[in-house]
Amino acid sequence: MSASRMVLPLRRPNSMKVLDLCCGAGGLSMGYHLAGFDVTGVDNRPQPNYPFTFHQADALEYLDRITGTGEVADYDLIHASWPCQNKARVTAWRGSRDDHPDLITPGKKLMQASGRPWVIENVPEAAWDGTLRADYLLCGSQFGLNIRRHRAFETSWGGGGDLLPPCWHHKGLLAFEHKGERAYADAMGCTWMNKTEARQAVPPAYTHWIATQYLTHETRAA
Repeated sequence: MSASRMVLPLRRPNSMKVLDLCCGAGGLSMGYHLAGFDVTGVDNRPQPNYPFTFHQADALEYLDRITGTGEVADYDLIHASWPCQNKARVTAWRGSRDDHPDLITPGKKLMQASGRPWVIENVPEAAWDGTLRADYLLCGSQFGLNIRRHRAFETSWGGGGDLLPPCWHHKGLLAFEHKGERAYADAMGCTWMNKTEARQAVPPAYTHWIATQYLTHETRAA
């Protein structure tokens, strides 16, 4: 399905803009959209099914450039899902972790230098060695989704806010995960993606919730 033909879910605009770096096919971008943000995505690979404004570019170079030009001020929030292969256990099992550079460390430095509020999403393993601070650790079951996909989030505001129930990995959930990638993508709420895109996706519910925490933090700060 092309982005131009996709019917987006209804949302209530909040006049804020978010830049989603390493956006993939837009799972986390959709969460920000549902929270009312205008979304722009950046990825180094073509994303024909990405449903929002998209720029194909190296995310590190893109952020560095717009910070230097001052264009970064157009965004109220910067999100980044730096590639996780350097941290993920599955990469270690395959013996290829060293083939992938750590992009979280240089990426976070650029985000801090941007002067904008920011969010970094990655696998929990990135927090185990201190590369990422897990201000929020989220799972699909916390949002009533029939999936188990843990992700850690570090934010410029340091966490806090609303509490979520603990994740719950019941037997029915584990059985569902083996019904095929199409069913898995639909369960995440990523219905516009193909199966290949869905393998790397994260449920929109995660950033929908993260966005509400950011908005709450901004309101309290004001």
